[in-house]
Amino acid sequence: MKKEVEAAIEKIRPALQADGGDVELVDVTDDGIVKVRLVGACAGCPMSTMTLAFGIENELKKQVPGVKKVVAVSF
Repeated sequence: MKKEVEAAIEKIRPALQADGGDVELVDVTDDGIVKVRLVGACAGCPMSTMTLAFGIENELKKQVPGVKKVVAVSF
């Protein structure tokens, strides 16, 4: 499933980059949890929760069967 998630993120990435942000795939768990890190403008944006839930998560669920949830992690 990780390769499918990576491919889907590549399709989402240009929209985020257009606003000065980006997303990095951190991990995909066996139970369908996708962990991502929002970077650039997305990292501090007050709308990042909306971007994650209604943008990234919705698209990944549509494009990759088995994705249950997308969560943001920070390091």
